[in-house]
Amino acid sequence: MRLLDEVTATIIGTSLRIHRDVGPGLLESVYEAILGRALTRHGSA
Repeated sequence: MRLLDEVTATIIGTSLRIHRDVGPGLLESVYEAILGRALTRHGSA
């Protein structure tokens, strides 16, 4: 369960950071693409 909590925290934290940095008003698909790339980079770091 701890791994699930860590993954969830990473996803939510990254999503909030992206929304703060990029702002509202983009298509959902754009946010998904940015989130996917950010999570990929996080996983390789």
